[in-house]
Amino acid sequence: MKKSEGGGLADYYARRASSYEQEVYGKSARQADLDVLKERVREVVSGHRVLELACGSGYWTAQLAQEASSVLATDINPEMLEIAQAKGLPADRVAFALNDIYDLQVEGEFSLCFSGFFWSHVKREDQAGLLAQLREKLGRDTHLVLLDNVYVEGSSTPIARTDLEGNTYQIRTLANGERHEVLKNFPTDSSLRKKLAGAVRDIRILRLEHYWMLTGRLK
Repeated sequence: MKKSEGGGLADYYARRASSYEQEVYGKSARQADLDVLKERVREVVSGHRVLELACGSGYWTAQLAQEASSVLATDINPEMLEIAQAKGLPADRVAFALNDIYDLQVEGEFSLCFSGFFWSHVKREDQAGLLAQLREKLGRDTHLVLLDNVYVEGSSTPIARTDLEGNTYQIRTLANGERHEVLKNFPTDSSLRKKLAGAVRDIRILRLEHYWMLTGRLK
């Protein structure tokens, strides 16, 4: 992510790096959904050469590594990459790289692009451009897998405001008391299909109580 466009978000996740995984994936109410997602992710990436965008702490990288033929896990935050690399994933199949999701600089051929819990942080007006860049960098017919959150009343952080483009924002408070406004969109299945239809074919969506998963192929 370009710092000029997303420095605030990158800074927020850098500050949250050490506690991120427990806070996001440690909630007991979400474990059943996570088990389903993990199984589906392992199935769809089996045998693929995977480019992972915004890998964060490497939570999903560990799942990808179980079945993919290779994984290049990228993130803009050195703090997050350090945590991901400390997981000790097989070095012969998993590599890590500091990279900007909006200005990808990757080498090699990939058959599948995976991004977990980043699509919700992409402004609605920037989504088409991001998809176009992926098509340019990765090529036609590359598989695409996206995971993200469903808004659940009483579980999700409340929406604090909505901007003129329809993007929604939450106020997140770190352990040290710092407050950050964070872009977090919660698209419906129909809005996902409408937004991605021009760039992605064979779209399939799995919607659970707390999460959704989208698969397709770049046109």
